[in-house]
Amino acid sequence: MNTGKLKDFLDKKVDEYNRPFFIQDDPISIPHLFTKKQDIEIAGFFAATFAWGTRKGIINSCRRLFDLMDNDPYNFILNLEEDSPEMLTPFMKFAHRTFNASDLFTFFNFLKYHYSLKNEPSLETAFIQWMEPGDATIENGLNGFYSYFFNDRIDFEKRTQKHIAAPFKKSACKRLNMYLRWMVRRDHRGVDFGLWKKISPAQLICPLDVHVARVARHFGLLREKQTGWAAATDLTANLREFDPVDPVKYDFALFALGSMEKHG
Repeated sequence: MNTGKLKDFLDKKVDEYNRPFFIQDDPISIPHLFTKKQDIEIAGFFAATFAWGTRKGIINSCRRLFDLMDNDPYNFILNLEEDSPEMLTPFMKFAHRTFNASDLFTFFNFLKYHYSLKNEPSLETAFIQWMEPGDATIENGLNGFYSYFFNDRIDFEKRTQKHIAAPFKKSACKRLNMYLRWMVRRDHRGVDFGLWKKISPAQLICPLDVHVARVARHFGLLREKQTGWAAATDLTANLREFDPVDPVKYDFALFALGSMEKHG
């Protein structure tokens, strides 16, 4: 398939799947349960963090978590008190695959630190404060976010570090890149939120897992053999040839094709 035909094919797949019907069975359905900006940010952050395993399992874990927060996550975080263990008791047995209550409490502490102690109005600043003018991609923002999340003010177990990826660790950062897609892309199609304005869609990196990588290699969009940061940036650079302003829109096409191939 030549470049022009491939672009046309992928554009049609984007148009087919970048629609509200896609939301229902996808983890992005979780932040769509909320309307307040900070609730959407927090819900999206957990939904993306839990995004491994079956989509049904991811959604169920998120619903359990937010039910425990009375479906008011931002107020829950703001009112969380370290000397009030009764607030955390309902979460003691929470788990999603290898993500357990200890990990959850670290995430709570980070969110409390950011929104309350740092008095930040949005999670966007947890990424953009590390970026430099002219950054072509979100790489510095992701590396900075990792250091910011595991800062000296927050107690955490070493095991929790595996739940936050970073480019300097050579990770593809699939889940964080997916989260950033949700928060940053703004095409008014009813799927991604476009809440964050200081990160450009052009700076995003395509979420990459083994299924997307398989499809990308099939179409000659990916040469890297390892599914890590180098592969994610290589794929995104090739997608920019099709759309330099919004390359990550092709995540809809690659994910859909990968999912169909997986189940077909």
